[in-house]
Amino acid sequence: MAAAVASLQATAAAVSKPRSVPPAARVVVRVAAAAASRRRSGSSRGGPLVARAAAAAPSSSSSATADGAAGSSSGGHEVLMFEALREAMIEEMTLDPTVCMIGEDVGDYGGSYKVSKGLAEMFGDLRVLDTPIAENSFTGMGVGAAMKGLRPVVEGMNMGFLLLAYNQISNNCGMLHYTSGGQFKIPIVIRGPGGVGRQLGAEHSQRLESYFQSIPGLQMVACSTPYNAKGLLKAAIRSENPVVVFEHVLLYNLKEKIPDEEYICCLEEAEMVRPGSQVTILTYSRMRYHVMQAAKTLVNKGYDPEVIDIRSLKPFDLHTIGKSIKKTHRVLVVEECMRTGGIGASLRSAIIDNFWDDLDAPPTCLSSQDVPTPYAATLEDATVVQPAQIVAAVEQICQ
Repeated sequence: MAAAVASLQATAAAVSKPRSVPPAARVVVRVAAAAASRRRSGSSRGGPLVARAAAAAPSSSSSATADGAAGSSSGGHEVLMFEALREAMIEEMTLDPTVCMIGEDVGDYGGSYKVSKGLAEMFGDLRVLDTPIAENSFTGMGVGAAMKGLRPVVEGMNMGFLLLAYNQISNNCGMLHYTSGGQFKIPIVIRGPGGVGRQLGAEHSQRLESYFQSIPGLQMVACSTPYNAKGLLKAAIRSENPVVVFEHVLLYNLKEKIPDEEYICCLEEAEMVRPGSQVTILTYSRMRYHVMQAAKTLVNKGYDPEVIDIRSLKPFDLHTIGKSIKKTHRVLVVEECMRTGGIGASLRSAIIDNFWDDLDAPPTCLSSQDVPTPYAATLEDATVVQPAQIVAAVEQICQ
């Protein structure tokens, strides 16, 4: 394993540009190269945080649409979410030869959801490293590579499989910066698909956000649109912190127009999806779209909900959340995570601790049922929150 890390490091140091670029990807590389030339010489990469100021310009060029997706007001190009993630990888690997990718089938096969399609051809099979089916081993190798100065992106073929690497993520990835007295930084990204799919069964439908939320030293974000998927992944790669990026298996084929120019999203900032005045609805990932479906019904019924995609699962953007609650005085959390010990439970606790005096009604949380996800489609739907339940909850809160 030490030899593999050393080989990765030597290859990254020697590589300053892609070896060959397929025609379909050349436009992305040109955009990345142009962005690199605009950067000030000697400027450092993003530190522990990606500054809000850096994210302000791109976020101002997007506007919330009726279905909850943020689209560019002019220009740009349409991509699916997996293509947006792929663009982020190409741009960051082009700009920085220390960025590499590790995981099962990420090389010649291009990844289970094609996020790494063509990357091995462009950057070589040591910067896009196919691994055996051994999550604990290749995640540990990623941590070691990060300690030695690389910026590995570890892909879990399914987030449920990363339970096999929980020791590496918790005891190593999250803690080594602290237990080494600051001698080591761990700028690693751990990403992959999760969430309830369409009849994928219990073991492939897990929502592990709350499992990783309690690990000290980790940051966590959840992408919900092609725009923020690309911006958050780029920011995560540039961060000095270990970052877990949650992608939803049912959102990879979501299409949206994103800017041609380079942009990043703040890792600690929520996104205002729909301004409103009566109730604050906090959500993330796939549930953003269930909430927006419910919002259409609520508007037709005379309600004015404010919808916020929290995006940052750790830490929470309590500034944006608190500002909204102080305006609406009511809050509903909608998540796909489990009710017991889920993200919603932590968020509700933070709201009670910080904004209790601003609430006119108890904070409410809609979560998935505390059962393994059934295979049968009707039972699967019954375990997760549906738009009708969101409508009913808002009506009850606003009484």
